[in-house]
Amino acid sequence: MQTYLVGGAVRDTLLGLPITDQDWVIVGTTPMAMLKLGYEQIGSDFPVFLHPRTKQEYALARTERKSGHGYTGFSCYAAADVTLEQDLLRRDLTINAIAQDQQGQLIDPYHGQYDLEHKILRHVSPAFSEDPLRVLRVARFAARFAHLGFTIAAETMALMQEIVVSGELANLTPERVWLEWHKSLSSNDPQIFLSVLRQCGALAVIMPEIDALFGIPQPTKWHPEIDCGIHTLLVAKQAAILSDDTIIRFAAQVHDLGKALSPKDDLPHHKTHCRDGIKPIKQLCQRIKVPNDYRDLALLVCAQHTKIHHAQEMRASTFITIFDQIDAWRKPQRIEQLAICCRADARGRQGLEDTAYPQADITIATFDIAQAVPVAPIIAAGFTGVEIKHQLAQARALAVDEYLQRTRN
Repeated sequence: MQTYLVGGAVRDTLLGLPITDQDWVIVGTTPMAMLKLGYEQIGSDFPVFLHPRTKQEYALARTERKSGHGYTGFSCYAAADVTLEQDLLRRDLTINAIAQDQQGQLIDPYHGQYDLEHKILRHVSPAFSEDPLRVLRVARFAARFAHLGFTIAAETMALMQEIVVSGELANLTPERVWLEWHKSLSSNDPQIFLSVLRQCGALAVIMPEIDALFGIPQPTKWHPEIDCGIHTLLVAKQAAILSDDTIIRFAAQVHDLGKALSPKDDLPHHKTHCRDGIKPIKQLCQRIKVPNDYRDLALLVCAQHTKIHHAQEMRASTFITIFDQIDAWRKPQRIEQLAICCRADARGRQGLEDTAYPQADITIATFDIAQAVPVAPIIAAGFTGVEIKHQLAQARALAVDEYLQRTRN
C-alpha cells in the first residue's frame, strides 16, 4: 500500500501557487482493507475514504470505462492491481496527472512537467473525449492560468470540438455547468472561459444567449470594437480588474444580452436592449440554476446601466426612482455593485480601458446623501402611512438636487 499526492496540489506547487486542496491516491489495496484500517468510505460511485484521524480524503487508484452518456456514464474498477500510471492516465490534463510520493519524488509518466514549463494545457489520452465536462474544465483552467501564459494545445482543442459535435454536452447537469462557470468567475481572466467555449463551439450549446451577441454590431463612435460579443469579453475583463465579487463579475458578463434581440432595421443601435435583456437573463439563469443573488443583480444592471451612464445629466428625482426600483434602501450594497458594473461597461471598449467614469462616483454619492435624510422630522410633522414614504422621497430628492446643483455649477 503506497500513498501519493496527486493533481492540483502537485501542479500548483510546481507553479509556485498557493495550495488550497490536497488530493491523495492509494495504490495496492482494496476497499475492504481500507475499512479495516479505520477509514470511512464516502460516496458509492468511487472508492473515496476519509482518514480516521485527519479526515482528509483518500481515493483508491482506479480505472474507468465509458458505459453511458455524460460525465457520470463510467464504470469504475478499483483493486490492488491498479497501478499509479493507470490512475493518472484517466485524468484530464497532463499538468493534473503528476504524482508525488512520500519521499517527495515526482512521478510524471505523461510529461506534465514539460507542459507546465511550456505552459500548455494538453489532454492525457484520447479518453479525454469520453467526458463532456472536460470541455468546461479546460476552459476554466485556461481562464485560471491565462495570466501565466498558458494556452490550449491544438490537438486538445480539436477533441473539445469533437465533444461538442457529438452532442454529449446535452448530458451535463445545470449544477455542474454553473459550478465550472462560477469557478471561472474567480480567475484573473474570466473572459477567457467564455472565449474558449466559443472557440470550441460549446458556448452556443451551453450559453446560447451569450453566444448570440457575437456578430452583432454596435455604433463605432461609442464602441470601437464594434462586435457586441467582443464588448462582452472586454467588459468581463474590466469587471475582474475592478472587483473580486463574483456576483458583480457575472452581472457584467450578461448585462447586454438584449442586444442580440435588437431589430435588424435598428442596427447598429440597440434602443430597447435594457428592456429586451430581462427575458434572456431569466431564461439563462433558470436553465443553469444560477443562484438568485447573481440573477437579481444581473437583472437590475441590465435594466439600469444606460441610465447610470447619464448620471451627469440626470435629475434628482430619477436617482430616487432608480434607488426605489433596485430596492437599495434595504440592500445598499447594490449601489456599489451597480456602479462597478457600469464602470466596467464603460471601460470594456477597445482603446477606452482607462476612460474616466465619474458617473459611478456620482451615483454612490447621491445615494449616500439620500440615505442620510432622516425620517424622524417627517413623522414629527404629523405625516402617517403612505404619506411618510411620499414626503421622504421628496426630501431625498431635494437633498440630492442640492448636491447636484453644487457639483454641476
